[in-house]
Amino acid sequence: MILQETQTLPNGVAVPKIALGTWMIDDDKVGEAVVAAIKLGYRHIDTAQAYGNERGVGEGIRNSGVAREELFVQTKLAAEAKDYDSAKAAIEGSLETMGLDYIDLLIIHSPTPWEDFGGEDRFFEGNLAAWKAMEEALDAGKIRAIGVSNFQKQDLDNLLQNATTKPMINQVLAHVGNTPFELIDYSKSNGMLVEAYSPIGHGSILQNEEIGEMAKKYGVSIPQLCIRYILQLDLLALPKTANPEHMKTNADVDFEISAEDMDALKAINASDYGDASAFPVFSGAK
Repeated sequence: MILQETQTLPNGVAVPKIALGTWMIDDDKVGEAVVAAIKLGYRHIDTAQAYGNERGVGEGIRNSGVAREELFVQTKLAAEAKDYDSAKAAIEGSLETMGLDYIDLLIIHSPTPWEDFGGEDRFFEGNLAAWKAMEEALDAGKIRAIGVSNFQKQDLDNLLQNATTKPMINQVLAHVGNTPFELIDYSKSNGMLVEAYSPIGHGSILQNEEIGEMAKKYGVSIPQLCIRYILQLDLLALPKTANPEHMKTNADVDFEISAEDMDALKAINASDYGDASAFPVFSGAK
């Protein structure tokens, strides 16, 4: 079963290949979604300080009936936390809000604050200061692994060249039609795992005819094809849903896309996110 398959972080911590994403699921509803996902076999749950639902995720973890050590919980440090003190306080805040003794993976949500996303100032000093707070929490056993999200090559180099602990994961926007192959290869070449968020392109590629035809060929849905594509690129997949039926089908991806069809999928261009372009990560900013 794919939900039981893992990859291994550089420090030996195992990460389930498919996670439940919880972006835009309200705090008072997310606990129910987390319990449903864990009941279906999910063991990897993603949240973020910016989502405002860490409390509900923690509640779902505690109410799941599954031992804490069998679950992998990741959250993200607010993009605005670009100094040591605010990062340290935010880490403690996440632990308290979630009601957990430790977090499996903490990720810097963005190299820049959201209002500066894609700008020239890459906040190198601020990211190193936040990273130091994360390293200390790692050493103290409050976090099992640390990583980044939305980091480009220059942002990664800042940590790789100046930090004591190398980032263990880079979480990036990646899906059929918009896969940052160079960034993925660079992250992997420096020992990181890569996790793909929005593997279904924030829903925009559900209308793509070419992808739809290929999904029909394999007798699967477009989301299933897209998640399988991510897994065959040796990436972790982070589809978001509050719908238990979608959780179930998102994990039903035990089929193989041929090499020829993988090449065809890699060549597709589908990066129009419609209304979602209002969000920084879908805006095309680099």
